[in-house]
Amino acid sequence: MRGGFGRGRGFEHFMAHFAEGREGRGGGRRRLFDGGELRLVLLRLIGDMPRHGYDLIRAIEERTGGVYAPSPGVVYPSLTMLGDMGQIEEQASEGNRKVFAATAEGHRILTEKAEEIAELMARLDGMGEARERTDSASVRRAMHNLQSFTTSPPFITKLGCSSSRTSCSGSPSTATMSP
Repeated sequence: MRGGFGRGRGFEHFMAHFAEGREGRGGGRRRLFDGGELRLVLLRLIGDMPRHGYDLIRAIEERTGGVYAPSPGVVYPSLTMLGDMGQIEEQASEGNRKVFAATAEGHRILTEKAEEIAELMARLDGMGEARERTDSASVRRAMHNLQSFTTSPPFITKLGCSSSRTSCSGSPSTATMSP
C-alpha cells in the first residue's frame, strides 16, 4: 500500500479524486477537464511558445506539482483536433518531434476565451500549490517527531546522559549531544 503509515493511499490519491471532482463515497468520477478544456490548456501552452507533445505533458505535470499528467493517448488526439480546427500548425523542427505553434485562429481563440483559460490554468496551479502545502506540512511534522524522539528520556538514557540539557558523549554510536 502506498501513502505510508497505513492511512490509505496518500496525497496523490486524494488529489486525483479532487482533480476528478469525486463527490464523497460512491460519487461518480469526472475527468479533470471536460470537453474542450484540455484543448484550451494545450492551445494556451502552445500560444506561449511552440512546443511538442511530450513538452506539453511535462508542462502540465510541472504546474500541478506532479499530481496530474495527461496521457499521450489524450494529448496527441487533442493536438490533431487543434490542427484540424486550424488553431495550431506544425513548425519546421530538428529531430523527430513535431513542434506545434499557434495560428492566427488559435490566437483569436486564446483572446476570445481568455477568462475561461485563466480559470483552467488556475485550477492546475491550485493543484500544485495544494501539493506544496501538504508536502511542507509533513516535513515539519517529521522534524517535530524526530526532535521529540531524540530529546525523550529513553533515548537520552541510551546515550548515557542524565538530561537533555547536558552534554554527553555516548554509546551506542559514539555521538555527542550538546545543549
